[in-house]
Amino acid sequence: MHQENSRRDMIKKVATMAFASTALSSLSTRVAAHDLAVDEKLKGKINHSVCAWCYNLPLDELCKAAKKIGIHSIDLVDPKGFDTLKKNDMITAMVASNGPDWGITKGFNKIEHHDKLEEYFKYYIDETAKAGFSNLICFSGNRDGMSDQQGIENCTKGLQRVIGYAEKKKVTLVMELLNSKVDHHDYQCDHTAWGVELCKSLGSPNFKLLYDIYHMQIMEGDVIRNIRDHHEYIAHYHTGGVPGRHEIDETQELYYPAIMKAIYETGFKGHVAQEFIPAHKDQIASLRQAIGICDLA
Repeated sequence: MHQENSRRDMIKKVATMAFASTALSSLSTRVAAHDLAVDEKLKGKINHSVCAWCYNLPLDELCKAAKKIGIHSIDLVDPKGFDTLKKNDMITAMVASNGPDWGITKGFNKIEHHDKLEEYFKYYIDETAKAGFSNLICFSGNRDGMSDQQGIENCTKGLQRVIGYAEKKKVTLVMELLNSKVDHHDYQCDHTAWGVELCKSLGSPNFKLLYDIYHMQIMEGDVIRNIRDHHEYIAHYHTGGVPGRHEIDETQELYYPAIMKAIYETGFKGHVAQEFIPAHKDQIASLRQAIGICDLA
């Protein structure tokens, strides 16, 4: 019995030491990523941004933290936040456009929304152009039983009411690809092929897609092939760890360095924005780590 207890104690001791070693290694990796991002200039092959909504920080604080890492854009800021961006010498590579009567679930795929959407989007296009920004997000809306073909036809009709105005103002309307399996049930623009068909139907260089890597991994996978095949229709990228939408490190299934390499090789000149929800208490350390992962040498 004494020998068995000793054996159990030894196993516990070894397990504890192994856990401590793993934790220390993980911490060292995170600290190294932190130091790299702060102390070394970013390589410049990828233009980095970060989505404001993911962080429990006032916009002014997020701007200051992002600049220390070398990020010069905050995604999904609406016109109310433009002065804060300007004060911090920052831009938004993707302007937010949600309203009280429209957004992800109520978008361009419903004819009855088109009058309000025309009014709203002309205002947002004006504000985006006046601030010197170029990309404005938009959404398809939910299906509610609508066929994919009808959705494309309706979105085309609605977008035709504002796309000429966007062209004159040199603003690109960018429809986000979202998953309808986990996060946004019934959302219509949930596959790359559907978004590409809408781009072709509208036929304007000022309408493109926001390819959200997290969402499209959930819906269809084959991320690198889709980026290579359809990059001409993509204006912007978002990241996120799958599953869970947390850090893009070794805890999830995607290998982001290869994805960034594929994006870069297409000749992409836009921005890649981090849109994961930090699981760690030190949110900015997680952001630094993500930028280190995505910053191609």
